[in-house]
Amino acid sequence: MILYLCEKPSQGRDIGRVLGATARREGYVEGSGVRVTWCIGHLLEMTEPDRYKPEWKQWRLDTLPMTPDVWKLELTKRGGKQFKVIKELLKGASEVVLATDADREGETIGREVLERCRYRGKVSRLWLSALDDASIRKALSALRPGQQTEPLYQAGLGRARADWLVGMNLTRAYTIIGRQGGYDGVLSVGRVQTPTLKLVVDRDRQIENFKPVDYFDVTALHRVASGAFNAKWIPQKQHADDEGRCLDRAVAESVIQKVQGQVGKVTKAETKRVKEPPPLPLELSTLQQEASRRWSMSAKKTLEVAQSLYEKRKAVTYPRTDCRFLPTEQFKDASKVLQAMAASDPSITSLVQNANPKLRSKAWNDKKITAHHAIIPTAAKVKIESLSREESLLYDLIRRHYLAQFFPPFEYDATIIDTLVCEEAFRATGRVEKAPGWKQALGQPQKEAKSTDNEDLQSLPSVQVGEDVRIEKAELTAKQTKPPNRYTEGTLIQAMKSVGKLVEDPRLRKILRETSGIGTEATRASIIETLLKRQLLANEGKKHLISSPAARALVDALPHSVTDPATTAVWEQTLDDIANGSSSLDEFLGKSELWLNKLIGNVKKRQEMGINPFHNLPELAIATRSRRLSSRRAAGAGARRGSRKANAAMVDPSRACTQCGSAMVRRKSKHGEFWGCSAYPKCRHTMPIA
Repeated sequence: MILYLCEKPSQGRDIGRVLGATARREGYVEGSGVRVTWCIGHLLEMTEPDRYKPEWKQWRLDTLPMTPDVWKLELTKRGGKQFKVIKELLKGASEVVLATDADREGETIGREVLERCRYRGKVSRLWLSALDDASIRKALSALRPGQQTEPLYQAGLGRARADWLVGMNLTRAYTIIGRQGGYDGVLSVGRVQTPTLKLVVDRDRQIENFKPVDYFDVTALHRVASGAFNAKWIPQKQHADDEGRCLDRAVAESVIQKVQGQVGKVTKAETKRVKEPPPLPLELSTLQQEASRRWSMSAKKTLEVAQSLYEKRKAVTYPRTDCRFLPTEQFKDASKVLQAMAASDPSITSLVQNANPKLRSKAWNDKKITAHHAIIPTAAKVKIESLSREESLLYDLIRRHYLAQFFPPFEYDATIIDTLVCEEAFRATGRVEKAPGWKQALGQPQKEAKSTDNEDLQSLPSVQVGEDVRIEKAELTAKQTKPPNRYTEGTLIQAMKSVGKLVEDPRLRKILRETSGIGTEATRASIIETLLKRQLLANEGKKHLISSPAARALVDALPHSVTDPATTAVWEQTLDDIANGSSSLDEFLGKSELWLNKLIGNVKKRQEMGINPFHNLPELAIATRSRRLSSRRAAGAGARRGSRKANAAMVDPSRACTQCGSAMVRRKSKHGEFWGCSAYPKCRHTMPIA
């Protein structure tokens, strides 16, 4: 019996259908000589510290760093039942075909289950980039030997274990220091989480330290034989800053006086027909960015709604994808998908009728496909009326991006007219739409349409180089430079993806570009949510994110190697080396432990010197009411579940109980803070903080 082990149920059913394994059983499907089962994502997770050593249960500096001698995994709460199914099936398997996602994480999900079940039989690898029938058949005919992809598992273990070492140890170290300084929250540290936090801290400081600069535009109404148009003055280099702006009002005013009523010449007149192809179909991060920009929808909510459209409604394909391209094999299914869209929603019928299913956009490209293709509508009929408001918004956005692929390019004439009047240069730009193309399907959001520069949309008259032009009127407009915008969840996700541009080393910058920055499509939303729950970030208004004083103190206290995204690039390079066999897991973890020992040693030295960056932190009163309420509910639930455990864990080993000698812990009551014995309830001795 050959057993196929997939990553998720939907994947298992797709592969099972092609294999003829359609008989449904509890946790798997079965056919002649073949069974197909699946994990539910990670069935196993990293073990908590106290399951290694009892003394690691308490959060104490003198127990750090924690470095397990033998690494352990535990079953997740939701994975126990399915794990038992897989374990039983493995007993009767003559061969296992690993059919999880074709990447490092997919390899790890499958291999860790086989390792836990001590399976030692033959392993082959199904390497899939898409789940349509043709792609599955092609991959089934070219199974790879298991040992070929096993190094990916070693790289996956390296990533998980190094993340555990950094997250568990540094979070404890800085949270303990924070408690000693009077801060009650958890100061979490992570390989991706911390560089993400630094992005927001740096942006907030840029805004707060920003000093506006006055600059001056001159706009002149030009008259030619065929009409009139507005053109902007181009300051000469000696009067312009690096951005080409004039900072001297007197100079701008002198130009107005100089050119008013004067005649000059047209020095350039150029019109080009621009054909703009449709934007690619969506992947998760772009969907999250658009949902944030259009409807102020959080990244987490967007993922939840997209997942519902995929799992519950069967309306779209797999949403946790980082790819915006489609396999060429699926092009032949376009007519079915378009017909299903029209059948589901008559309001879109006219657009579907105008679409050309034989028109192939650049989205169809097998070379650009990763583990999953772009998010597109399925060929299933969708009950539009049953969708929630959020589901309707996201489904419409996804289907319109797909529909746009079957429309011709958006065409417009872009015109540039340059003039020279009294030795002063002016430029006019204009754009005239010629063919709406894909914009019929996708349109333009109202906010975006309103924000478009009206001068770029002006229709310019026909002129010839050398033609006379007269300035009828010139006006000065005083402006100020503006600070960068605060991050939203959508723009922060984009910053996480493009963080490589902040890295100076070209090799590391290239790695971050190739790995799509820091985090993954599936984890970026949860990272932002964690930072919000830990109150290191807060919501300002409906959209914006702002860093808390504790976040800034944490970023300042951490060494650059922890906050710098280049460290992630170094890790990724090493993990790639493990995956291709040029480095080893033990070597990587050994270096990680040495680095961690230095970091923890520095924390202890600073404590001995009495340096604490978390003393007297100001309150952050920016969070919205809903965020405050959710935080209070979460805090209340945590207190009910185990506030004694949380308080007792934050021990100060440098302060001993005068009654029993145990370490003291900083506690809070309705009367204020006090020192309490960590041996409570055996010892009830307390002391005032002073």
